[in-house]
Amino acid sequence: MSIPNNSRRKSLEEFASQEIATNNNLDSSFLSIIKNLVSSSQAISREISRAGLNDIIGFAGNTNVHGEEVKKLDLFANEVIIESMNNSGDLCIMGSEENEEPILIPENNKKGKYVLVFDPLDGSSNIDVNVTIGTIWGLYKRLDEDSVEDGNIHDLLQSGAQQVAAGYILFGPSTMFVYSTGNGVNIFTYEPEIREFFLHTENIKIPKKSSFYSVNEGNASRFSDGLKDYLSFVKREAEDENYPYKARYIGSAVADFHRTLIYGGIFMYPMDKKNPNGKLRLIYEANPLAMLAKQAGGASSDGLQEILSITPDTLHRRVPLFIGSELNIVEVKEFISGEHSSQLK
Repeated sequence: MSIPNNSRRKSLEEFASQEIATNNNLDSSFLSIIKNLVSSSQAISREISRAGLNDIIGFAGNTNVHGEEVKKLDLFANEVIIESMNNSGDLCIMGSEENEEPILIPENNKKGKYVLVFDPLDGSSNIDVNVTIGTIWGLYKRLDEDSVEDGNIHDLLQSGAQQVAAGYILFGPSTMFVYSTGNGVNIFTYEPEIREFFLHTENIKIPKKSSFYSVNEGNASRFSDGLKDYLSFVKREAEDENYPYKARYIGSAVADFHRTLIYGGIFMYPMDKKNPNGKLRLIYEANPLAMLAKQAGGASSDGLQEILSITPDTLHRRVPLFIGSELNIVEVKEFISGEHSSQLK
């Protein structure tokens, strides 16, 4: 098999190196973190591609901090990322959706200035049916950048606006690495023949508004009246050719967000009567995706306020999430507040 000619394409490592040179928030440790995320993604992707042959499909037989049954591949991905990062000397502490407590760097290892938070495998309920899943991550600087001691819970409980970088690794028909350092959003595609990510799309922009919506309408009976009104509004017949909106829902937040990033529209994981605080985790899922949305020209909200403005009070705080095109987010917030209910009459 011939190896594709990528000589004119920019690798992820080259791109990240150039960003360090122009971004005062970053240093050589950032490149090391990217490299470790890449090596972790390679290991996770390899196991996913062999799922069904390697006894990694199915439940591990225990539950996580959220009371959810843990998939075997969840545990594998979590362990791979932790092991990759523990010895790097770049981090002072980590937080994972799968771990109840902060993850301390081993005692004798060097402690760095960065803080990594991650959902090791978002969408893991879809593992058994071969649906796109992904690793979501956010990166902060510790509060005391001069310290060489362990990080603490306060380093993890920063608002999403303090992230210096965020991204996700998408495991689908191709493996993609999507990230931002506050200067746009860039997409890289993995070339397995030479084991490198190459720049696919630089500084992607989400459409200002689009006629796609994504939500689990199986829960619609539990939604607020304002959200029910909004869904009725976007599904109505109208002279405007943009209506009714087109429904798209995968059930894997990272995959639903990636589609929304490309095509625009809105992805919603709202609060409901069963989950009054929402279901997605602020630190591990909502904040990294919200940074990416903002950097691509989009927006995010919990229905009342911007996601990135929320300071978490606990490590596993849940939050409602509305994310996507800027004008779609404005629209749904107006319905939630009751401003637009009259439009249905």
